[in-house]
Amino acid sequence: MKLLTIILVCLGIGLALLIFNDSSGRTFGMANEDFGRLVYLIPIAALLSAGILQGRRGPIGQVVRQFAIWLIIILGLVAAYLYRDDARSFGARMTAGLLPGTAVVVTTSDGSNEVIIHKTRSGHFQTNVSVEGKVLPMLVDTGASSVVLSYEDARAIGLDPTSLSYTVSVMTANGAAMAAPVRLSEMAIGPIVRRDVRAMVAERGKLDESLLGMTFLSTLDYLQMRTDELRLRD
Repeated sequence: MKLLTIILVCLGIGLALLIFNDSSGRTFGMANEDFGRLVYLIPIAALLSAGILQGRRGPIGQVVRQFAIWLIIILGLVAAYLYRDDARSFGARMTAGLLPGTAVVVTTSDGSNEVIIHKTRSGHFQTNVSVEGKVLPMLVDTGASSVVLSYEDARAIGLDPTSLSYTVSVMTANGAAMAAPVRLSEMAIGPIVRRDVRAMVAERGKLDESLLGMTFLSTLDYLQMRTDELRLRD
């Protein structure tokens, strides 16, 4: 209990110092980030020391075994810290595989965010897109010159399809159709957000699924299509 108390006191003092010196960015002449790592290592060092001291009460074989156990624990904690970003990326990929349509957000080597869309079992790139605050499943279509909403999705985001003027001729999977031009105040895929996006609404029954077309995709800084994934960068 005494060791636990000491560890908790050290962590509490370290956290308090970090909060107090947050505006200055330095604690005891160290950058807050480095000082935070030092505080993080205190309980690890304390546990290692306790394990070694406890093991010294027995024969040499027991001391070595105790030391090896604590060394493995410490290496595991260090590995978890160093590869935390990879672990998040792996978890996001697992989520995308289990929940089709979920866009995976990863951090690139230069610190920017990248959105990865995985191909579905049907062989298409499909993802959930936030449109006017509503999440819609959309098919990524680089051949579509514009974002095209189905009649039902337009109604779901608050538009009144019956009041629109269907004056634009478009080609859909169901053949030629007429579409109405509209403006969407906001669209987002993960951290990629676009405002005032030109789009169209297809006539009723002419489009089974909304299309994520070039009026959104062309605004991206980076778009790369691979065999089973599509990478987007703001």
